[in-house]
Amino acid sequence: MTSMWGSIRGGLLTAGTLAALTGGMTAAEAQKTLRVVMHSDLKIVDPIWTTAYIVRNHGYMVYDTLFAQDANGEIKPQMADTYSVSDDKLTHTITLRDGLLWHDGAPVTAEDCAASIKRWAARDSVGQKLMSFVETISATDAKTIVIKLKSPTGLVLIGLGKPSSNVPFMMPKRVAETDPNTQISDFTGSGPFVFNKDMWKPGDKTTYVKFDKYKPRSEPASGLAGGKVVKVDRVEWRAMSDQQQIANALLSGEIDFVEQPKHDLIPLYKKDASMVVKDYNPLGNQYVFRMNWTQKPFDNAKVRQAVLYAFNQKDFLDGVIGNPEYYKECKAMFVCGTTFATEKGMEDKLNSNFAKARELLKEGGYDGTPIVLMQSTDLDVLTNLAPVGKSLLEKAGFKVDMQSMDWQTLVGRRVKKDAPSAGGWNAAFTSWVAADVTNPIAAAFVNSSCEKAAWGWPCDEAIEKLRDEFARATEVSKQKEIAEAVQVREGDAVTHVFLGQWYQPQIHKNTVTNFISAPAPVFWNVELK
Repeated sequence: MTSMWGSIRGGLLTAGTLAALTGGMTAAEAQKTLRVVMHSDLKIVDPIWTTAYIVRNHGYMVYDTLFAQDANGEIKPQMADTYSVSDDKLTHTITLRDGLLWHDGAPVTAEDCAASIKRWAARDSVGQKLMSFVETISATDAKTIVIKLKSPTGLVLIGLGKPSSNVPFMMPKRVAETDPNTQISDFTGSGPFVFNKDMWKPGDKTTYVKFDKYKPRSEPASGLAGGKVVKVDRVEWRAMSDQQQIANALLSGEIDFVEQPKHDLIPLYKKDASMVVKDYNPLGNQYVFRMNWTQKPFDNAKVRQAVLYAFNQKDFLDGVIGNPEYYKECKAMFVCGTTFATEKGMEDKLNSNFAKARELLKEGGYDGTPIVLMQSTDLDVLTNLAPVGKSLLEKAGFKVDMQSMDWQTLVGRRVKKDAPSAGGWNAAFTSWVAADVTNPIAAAFVNSSCEKAAWGWPCDEAIEKLRDEFARATEVSKQKEIAEAVQVREGDAVTHVFLGQWYQPQIHKNTVTNFISAPAPVFWNVELK
């Protein structure tokens, strides 16, 4: 098979550029290149500005975090060396560990981190709630960050150790002071890899080079925590969306790893002794349908409720995943098998009760105006969601204008509040890593703080009151009670509709070893034989 990458220009760093990025390593020495296909092409590179997982994955390559979640779900120090809390639980002190450097060689300071926390908190669901408890975040010296609270909360470590979107990645102060609603233009990080902006070609390839001045922690890697020891010289993300092309490239040895292989091709990979098929995110993912509260008809609660009655999870899971080995119907908003899982309030919903849905549409005054439903066409794990949804919505009495686009276009469009007729939207499907949605604070789509909420911008005082109570609760039994109340309220407010859990094995050559199980794919610790 002729190499499909043979014609790509700029496939190697120049010796000078490589030496500058990697502390003197020459092109001849840069032989260990890990070639991977991620679930999407990278077009946006600010992991605070968007929750898109491809950008989160980029963030883990380039940036580091103060704390991180290990394989047991425990929050551990990462950039932090020590962490202490005052007796009155109002003062949290974080000391940075020695040897932290930005990719430009400057030392990481507490001022950098304080500014980074503030920018992250302006966009993130947990961060916004945390800031409602915060009096000040300051740097008392070059290595000490002090967070003073107005009242106690357990959200400090939950927030700063958040494993997925939005992750509180640390950035230089000059970058972190960028308006949270404006994308950054300086991509200097302190993480284990350097983003090579000059070689970045959206639609083709994204290149990361080992940062040789990165100082890993001494502990073994565990989840997203521990020592981020880089054992390859370079990682290339190659933009490919055609699954047959991906399969051919993997089987022929032109790529080493595929993040989201098509489920019906997995049996093909399993037959090949050179392939490893493994799910490195065992908690899985959750499909969701998100409505835009700022535009008719989903500004009306009855119309949103109609969707909750019209949908059922199995149609979506069969339509996209197909094989029950890789999915689970689950009426628990906060993920089946986790601490806050409950079906309370959802017993009569998600059963495709079209008569009830039509009744609610009538009560809500739906006038038959078509809703603009965005469909992602280039991600196999999302593509069929919109056609299934369109069919069920139409059976319930909606008129649907399904508009197809690639995922990155959808990601850019979903933040617009324009009328659907002027480039806006009414609804879209997406998926969350289960680790992102296991409680009412972490689940970004539950955030109902109006303009400050995630795209869709739900506005519900009752949910926000419950989220405040959850943030103050210290006993798990009380937190469970509140989480259940949130789900019951969701049956009326309907910030989004959750559509079951699904699982995504990854595929890689058996010559690549030591991948880490975590909610996000990471490439430190990985070895090439």
